[in-house]
Amino acid sequence: MRIVSGTHKGRVIRPPKFFKARPTTDMAKESLFNILQNRFDFSETEVLDLFSGTGSISYEFASRSCKRIDSVEKDFRYYSFIRDTAKQFGFDNLNCIKGDCFKFLKHSSEKFDIVFADPPYELENLGDLPDLVFQSEILIDEGLFILEHPDKYNFSKHPNFSELRKYSRVNFSFFVF
Repeated sequence: MRIVSGTHKGRVIRPPKFFKARPTTDMAKESLFNILQNRFDFSETEVLDLFSGTGSISYEFASRSCKRIDSVEKDFRYYSFIRDTAKQFGFDNLNCIKGDCFKFLKHSSEKFDIVFADPPYELENLGDLPDLVFQSEILIDEGLFILEHPDKYNFSKHPNFSELRKYSRVNFSFFVF
């Protein structure tokens, strides 16, 4: 796994072997960020990365000099890895939060330009995430929610659904506020 662009382009990230997270592929990350760089001025963008896992998406946003990235991860080992990697890379704009993403959505008063979620594909209530994000009012007006999910989900009927991008087995559903 590597950072595909920005100030830390090419930096390799080596999570411990015991990690069971399914990081987003480099090809899918590169395609996603090509879309986002045409829609956002990253230097002014505040991002929430839910279910951060290895931190791969957070590092991409940090490498592109986003104003702020809050990375939420429940598992202490993953959280520690993200925190330590962010410190090692000098990502002062990356804030690691150890916590449950669902509780974070219920209790946060922060607002973000982009909310990205890559939950475990077997997560029981994965299909509820778009509604939970919009009910939380965590996105700014015209904010973007991106959900990475398996093929079995189709969000095209959701009132905030905008588009679906597929990269091999990686699916990104985009929702706008």
